[in-house]
Amino acid sequence: MAAAAFKLGDFGKVREERFGDEQQLSVVQHTPQFTVSDLNFYYGAFQALHNLNMNVPQDKVTALIGPSGCGKSTFLRILNRMSETVPNTRVEGKVLLGDQDLFSFHPTVLRQRVGMVFQRPNPFPKSIFDNVAYGVRINRMLPASQMKDRVEQSLRRAALWEEVKDKLHVSALSLSGGQQQRLCIARSLAVEPEVLLLDEPCSALDPLATSKIEDLIFELKGLCTIVIVTHNMLQAARVADYVGFFLNGKLVEFEGARKMFMNPTNKQTEDYLTGRFG
Repeated sequence: MAAAAFKLGDFGKVREERFGDEQQLSVVQHTPQFTVSDLNFYYGAFQALHNLNMNVPQDKVTALIGPSGCGKSTFLRILNRMSETVPNTRVEGKVLLGDQDLFSFHPTVLRQRVGMVFQRPNPFPKSIFDNVAYGVRINRMLPASQMKDRVEQSLRRAALWEEVKDKLHVSALSLSGGQQQRLCIARSLAVEPEVLLLDEPCSALDPLATSKIEDLIFELKGLCTIVIVTHNMLQAARVADYVGFFLNGKLVEFEGARKMFMNPTNKQTEDYLTGRFG
């Protein structure tokens, strides 16, 4: 998929149209949520990621951009160990979640702290209520008497409560695609994760549903760290605080969104953003 052309210098206009502009600090001035050191990843003999080094800032939105097959989604899946569900894979290097080794966690425990929402909505064939309550129940995080409040809180955070409050026991499969995606976000938020990973969460949605998801991402900033994979340069410009550009399994550039979209350091980054390749 080719990158949509992005006119360098338009970042401020795009950002202010939705949220207003903000002062952006250097990534080194933020507490890192993830510290990635010399990370390599292999599918069998094929090396998908090459020597990644980066800090993902805590309580900010980081967007990962780059052409299809460049390693963005692979990297995202490493962050909550979903990569381990693929046979014959291997990881080298170090990833810290806070100050703890990511690979020292039991995967179930890690995924309570690092939630993930996929490209296409995947609600369970259960009621809206039971979808949101699912992770809380299986992890025995709350007594039943407190479940109703947690479900409502999560649906409110996902900007879905007003649309579903009168049909909580209706099948989640009856919701629209955009509502289902926000339901999946609510389901992840219900276990109160530190991190929310979003793998192209708007690619299957119409513009109105996409706008609601983008508003939600912005509202969730500060509640948890968000890492989003997107092919949409305008979306990255609207929602991200920091941006990583991947190419051929390598991290070419990692900058604040303002600098990335107005004055990228690397020529390959500029060529991708302006649609010269990708």
